[in-house]
Amino acid sequence: MLENLNRRNFIKTTAAGVGCVSALNVCGQNAVDTKKSLCIAVIGCGGRGCTLLPEICKEQVVALVDPDKRQLNSALARIKKLAPKSDHSKIRTYSDYRKLYNEMGKELDAVVIATPNHHHAPAALLAIRLGINAYVEKPMALSLGEARQLKDEAKKYGVVTQMGQHGHSCEGARRLCEYIWAGAIGQVREVYSWSDRANGLIDVKRPPVSAVPKDLDWESWIGPAPFREYHSGLHRHSWHRWCDFGNGSIGNMGNHILDPIYWALKLGAPTSIENEEMRGGSAEYYSVSNRIRFDFPARGEMAPVKLYWYDGLAKGQTYNKKTVGNIDCVAPEAMNRPPVVVELEKKYNRNFGTNGSILVGDKGFMTIGPFGDGCRIVPEEAHRAFPMPKPTLPRIKGTHQSDFFRACRGGVPACANFDYSDPLVEIVLLGDLAMRAGPGKSIDWDGAAMRCTNQPDLNRFVKAAYRDGWKI
Repeated sequence: MLENLNRRNFIKTTAAGVGCVSALNVCGQNAVDTKKSLCIAVIGCGGRGCTLLPEICKEQVVALVDPDKRQLNSALARIKKLAPKSDHSKIRTYSDYRKLYNEMGKELDAVVIATPNHHHAPAALLAIRLGINAYVEKPMALSLGEARQLKDEAKKYGVVTQMGQHGHSCEGARRLCEYIWAGAIGQVREVYSWSDRANGLIDVKRPPVSAVPKDLDWESWIGPAPFREYHSGLHRHSWHRWCDFGNGSIGNMGNHILDPIYWALKLGAPTSIENEEMRGGSAEYYSVSNRIRFDFPARGEMAPVKLYWYDGLAKGQTYNKKTVGNIDCVAPEAMNRPPVVVELEKKYNRNFGTNGSILVGDKGFMTIGPFGDGCRIVPEEAHRAFPMPKPTLPRIKGTHQSDFFRACRGGVPACANFDYSDPLVEIVLLGDLAMRAGPGKSIDWDGAAMRCTNQPDLNRFVKAAYRDGWKI
């Protein structure tokens, strides 16, 4: 079906889209009337897709896509409450986004994609090639190659894009940049970031095949990934643990937590990455605990920096229902956290939370939470003593999603567009590559070529291979 979609509609549809961009300075395949609601399709109506509906319903939802009828019905019910005056009978529903694009591609101004990660890039690429603007949840791709491709094709077709690390639209990330650039803690040479997620497994086999739930279109759920029969531990959230569908703890939370660090320190590609310590993991699933080191070279006047990522279950803790709970969140007392964070908390009687970062500079420390919250110099006395830098970065009015919709109407580019977000995603996905390599095996990375130079066997994981019927 994908091949037919491309052959039948690609040339005439994208040509119309590019024409609209150049002639009217409006991205997308159709000229968008700034006074009318945008026509939006939501692809993926589970957790994140449902969470985003309040903002999306300020526009016009014209289609919903999800392979699970229960999630489609839940989304429709929520839309009726959020937009009671809309004509809900006109909202079309699909289990397969390929059919959406075939039937409604010319009617859409934008798509909001909140599927499992293995669908992010295929669903977005089809939209981009039809001139449709794309908001994609984080990470915007399952693989490094897909992320780079999304950035390149979005630029080629002139569409508006936004990745869903929503903290990027908030004040805290901008404050961190302005403090760091004002020299608040001097040169930053080390960063310690952590997450309570344990999106992996340890010493288990793939669960036995079981019957597909009656309301689930399993073929559409598997999509471009290698086919497997249905089993427990995938749908609706635990796919994060599995390499074919998700990106582990760092892929789940790293796009949020590392975003302010990436921005403030002007990070590009690391030159080397090493998983210094990990527990669990296999060829099929990710580990439940990691300590990953990223080495970044100097950037202009900024010194080289080592970034350490900690996640999951602390050493010596048993993996069970008491230590790892809902959505794979580790109990606070069982978390794998950087020792420097624990020491600073004790010294200054602080609680830096279950997710966040500490930046270590020549003149002191700064902390920031997972979504740009809690940006402070440590200790608090030092924060109060340092003159507050003048705001130099543009502020976002409204939400991360409204920033995207504003760009769709011809406004300035969305703040987390793919040009900005791709290098961040590549850093995060290199953490996955480090898990693939295993503990103590340093990866020498050529970012420009997207190639591991000292462990060539790892390069097979850089690009995704789609199964027949889903190739783009």
